[in-house]
Formats: sequence, structure tokens, C-alpha cells
Amino acid sequence: MTDPRDDTGAPVPVPERVRRVVSLVPSLTETVAVSAPGLPAGATDWCTHPEDLDVPRIRGTKNPDVEQIVALRPDVVVGNTEENRPADVEALRAAGVAVWMTEIRTVQGAFASLRRMLTEACRVEAPGWLDEAEAAWAAVTPGPPRRAVVPVWRRPWMVVGSGTFTGDVLGRLGVVNVYADHAERYPRIPLDELNAAGADLVVLPDEPYRFTAADGPEAFPGLAAALVNGRYLTWYGPSLAEAPAVLARQLAEVI
Repeated sequence: MTDPRDDTGAPVPVPERVRRVVSLVPSLTETVAVSAPGLPAGATDWCTHPEDLDVPRIRGTKNPDVEQIVALRPDVVVGNTEENRPADVEALRAAGVAVWMTEIRTVQGAFASLRRMLTEACRVEAPGWLDEAEAAWAAVTPGPPRRAVVPVWRRPWMVVGSGTFTGDVLGRLGVVNVYADHAERYPRIPLDELNAAGADLVVLPDEPYRFTAADGPEAFPGLAAALVNGRYLTWYGPSLAEAPAVLARQLAEVI
């Protein structure tokens, strides 16, 4: 039987029955744990959902403990091309571990990628929440267009650029990313340039950098600021079902 291929086109030797899954990405951890609670066998230190998840921790997305992962004897490891380093993926595969890599740049792409990951890499049925999430996003009516800068870090300032899942999420809600055509996906832009970019809104998520009402809006004195939940803005998983309503509300509550 031919091995299934992940989002990068790599064949992955997934066994016919999967019992143990290690996840290298928080949103994929939540996806697997909610869809098949008995499968997670390891997760990163940053995997906060589900909140009661009790599995061994294998450090972070950018510095996973490869030896520990191998020792956990996973049937498959799931990761993401944006979040995880090729060197770590290659080390795991060299150790004989099946690694399934996702590549997600859009909301619609997330639905297709997660469905394949669950059914082909984890050998479980597609969960109902995927259909609910697709229906929720299909029903979205974008608000009036607003031009925004979307920082994800400061010191130095970094913003959402081109070809990102986050940018597609905001675009579906009527928020036009000023840097959507930038050559880089997460460019470093000086603060004075951000303030002169022609935006009328700054979107400040609480991850990866934890922007708050007291840390972020003051850097953009001429712009309305929307503080949003980073999990709903940047995670692809069960949170997608609630994301349209939550983000629409938070984007409307500008300060």
C-alpha cells in the first residue's frame, strides 16, 4: 500500500492503526486532542490547549528534544512548515520516526490540511467541529474595509506580511493588511514606518508577543487599536469554529 503524502508531498510511513501522536505545534496539539483524546503522547511546552492535557513535554516548536520524542515511540509526529525547523524534521525521520508536515496559509487551506492530517496521518474520522468551523467561516460577512498594520513582536517591531494564515483570517473579516504585498512573510519594519504606512487600525494580538492595553497601543498614537486573542487569530484547529464571532467583536472594540 502506498504511503500517504503530507502537505509538502513527502511520503509518510503511517501505520494502519495509529495509537501515539506527538505534536510539535500548539494548534495541531489541540486539533488531535479534541478530535481523538486518546492519541496525544507528547506536546511542546507551549501547547496550552486543551487546558487539561497531561502528556510529556518535548520543549518548544523551534527546539524540540529529538531524543525524547524518539523515546516516546510515536506512530507519527505532526508539525508545520512555518513553525518547525527542517533540521529537526530531518533528524526525526533519520531516526525512523514518521513525520507529517502541514503547510497552512489560508483558512480554506487549513480545513483541507487538518482533515487530511486527521484522516490520513492519525487514522481517525473527520470530526464534527471541522464542519462547524467551515460553516462558521462560510457565513462571514466582512465589515467595512479597514487598513491595518498587524505587529507580532516588538524590540524589534515585526508585522504580518505576505502569504500568512493570519492575514487571510483578517482579510475575510474586512481588515486589509497594509503589508500583505511585502516580499517577506514577517518583515521587520521600523516603528516610524509603521506609523506612516497609511493604516487606520493597528491589530495587536496577545501572542506570540503579549500585547496589552498598557503595552502596544501607545506606540501608535494616531491609530485606533484592537486587542485580539492570538489563539483565534493565528491558530488553525477547533478554535476556528468560534474565531469569526470572537474576532469580529474584538476588532469592533477599538481603543
